[in-house]
Amino acid sequence: MSEIRVEPADKSWTTTKVVAVIVAILTAGYMLPWAIAAVRDVPHWSVFWVNLLLGWTIVGWIVALVMSLKAQRQVIVG
Repeated sequence: MSEIRVEPADKSWTTTKVVAVIVAILTAGYMLPWAIAAVRDVPHWSVFWVNLLLGWTIVGWIVALVMSLKAQRQVIVG
């Protein structure tokens, strides 16, 4: 009895997989200031646009990070 193996027509390379994971991690790191702002309930759309448009510069990314970490406005109810 002969053994039959089924293989995909196009095998992806290990390098491609490693690069894909690295790109995913870098993308998450790039958008980290926006995610922090959204979780902290800071006005996050301004952080999003600064991060998206200027985040490719290190200074723009740091500005977006500082914006996301700034103190939240407190409202006293009662």
